[in-house]
Amino acid sequence: MRSFALVGALVAGLGTAGTAGTAAAATEAAVKPAVVGATAAPNWGTCPAATLAGVPADQVKYYSCARYRVPIDHDNATLGTIDIALLKRAARTPDQRVGSLFLNPGGPGGSGLRMPISGQFYFQPQVLDRFDLVGFDPRGVGQSNPLRCFTTQEDADEVFAAQIPVPLSRTEISGTLASYRDYGQFCKNNAGSLLNHMSTKDVVRDLDTLRAAVGDQKLSYVGFSYGTLIGSTYAAMFPKQSRAIVIDGNVDPALRTSDGVQYDRERAQGFEIALDGFLKRCDQVGAKCAFSDGTPRAKFDELREYLRKQPITVPGGGTVDINQFTGGVSSVLYSPSAFPGLAEDLQALYTAIHPAGAQAQALQAKPLKALTPGKQGLADQNPDSPYTSDDSYFAVNCSDKPFRIKQDQVPGIAAQWERESRTFGRYQAFADTAGCPVWPAKKPDVYRGPWRAKTDVPVVVVGNYYDPATQYKFAQRMANELGNARLLSVDAFGHCILGDALGVDKAVADYLIDLKAPASGQVFQPNVQPFETAGAQG
Repeated sequence: MRSFALVGALVAGLGTAGTAGTAAAATEAAVKPAVVGATAAPNWGTCPAATLAGVPADQVKYYSCARYRVPIDHDNATLGTIDIALLKRAARTPDQRVGSLFLNPGGPGGSGLRMPISGQFYFQPQVLDRFDLVGFDPRGVGQSNPLRCFTTQEDADEVFAAQIPVPLSRTEISGTLASYRDYGQFCKNNAGSLLNHMSTKDVVRDLDTLRAAVGDQKLSYVGFSYGTLIGSTYAAMFPKQSRAIVIDGNVDPALRTSDGVQYDRERAQGFEIALDGFLKRCDQVGAKCAFSDGTPRAKFDELREYLRKQPITVPGGGTVDINQFTGGVSSVLYSPSAFPGLAEDLQALYTAIHPAGAQAQALQAKPLKALTPGKQGLADQNPDSPYTSDDSYFAVNCSDKPFRIKQDQVPGIAAQWERESRTFGRYQAFADTAGCPVWPAKKPDVYRGPWRAKTDVPVVVVGNYYDPATQYKFAQRMANELGNARLLSVDAFGHCILGDALGVDKAVADYLIDLKAPASGQVFQPNVQPFETAGAQG
């Protein structure tokens, strides 16, 4: 499986393509593309050993690293600069090299630096032969001047511990909202000037600079999940500098940048669609799914409602509460290969509240596979230990996604969403919708359209029917909003598909190398269906 598939697990509609109107178009016209030759080249050198961890010794020769300086504000040099961390995996047949292929795993906040190391898991061999794969940590992420709201891990732990994923009681709700206000205050105090320059538009301007820096007149790019917003924004802002853009696991760019509340409401609906698909597939495959006995949908709903009142203790598996349950199910829906383990866990929970003799007790006395708790406590940390994470997720989302609400409206919004998305509505409402209204960024420079992509070659948009984080409807809208796009649909579960559907992979390889746009209207199958093995597929 692709190692970046869960990047959006913590995040990660109605708008029209012309949401921003002519004023935005006039503003974007002023953004000039970077010029090859006039843009300094990266100073490629040896990569740190840690960066190349896991690379076979005979492959190290293909890799080089660099740090590339960009302005914090592309329109105001006086704010200073940051360095973008880059890793290049050189084309294996340099005499047939097409150019560079930039990669982004999503998030926002996902580190893309090491993505080229895993290139063989999501690209056909000829892509690795013909392109330099270039990974980078976007601004504020990982090794690219990480945006940090805390100075100590202890402060971060205290704030995040108060954020309840599915707050049900008045105390949990008020404590969670207060923790987001505290988070915003820490960011205001500690994050510095980069906080106001973390929009996707800022990332795209960095990317255009990097394109020219590596000597490419036009950009070749593959982006996953949130990375689809980077790709679509680039195509819209720099259409004549766009060579080949592939975006997999798509957001709806018009809705995401015009109405954050409605976008997140529809995200919750996407998780419900994926969950319902999982439960129906479980029922269809019978004994291959450990949760198939009886009616999986009814059993799941019973578990959820039980957990809203009290936790469940599983002999040998620990205790599961509504927060762990909701977060665990949400994460597993990203990765179909984990579906059998989730089914076993769900059955173990169901058996625990419906004990039926010694045999059932014996069956459940084993550790859970998918619904495992996160780290509990950090007692081994030194006092005032440095904070080494980054806070780019909210920094990007709260810049790009407008939330025109007051934070005290969130409990009512959560109750509304919960009525239509019983499992994930409240969970989504107490994420960005709760945090962004009190986020301290001031007047971020955001691209909000128009989204028509006047590129020479169509953008390739890839969408799974049962993608939880970016529902299939978003992929349809992305293709429609870009206009000059080809939608490749996949009858698949999980978030993103490149590397797991051979038909798509071949079409993408032909597109990247020869600019052969795939035919519209194609529906592909994944290499392996849930609850099956590759061998069983033939």
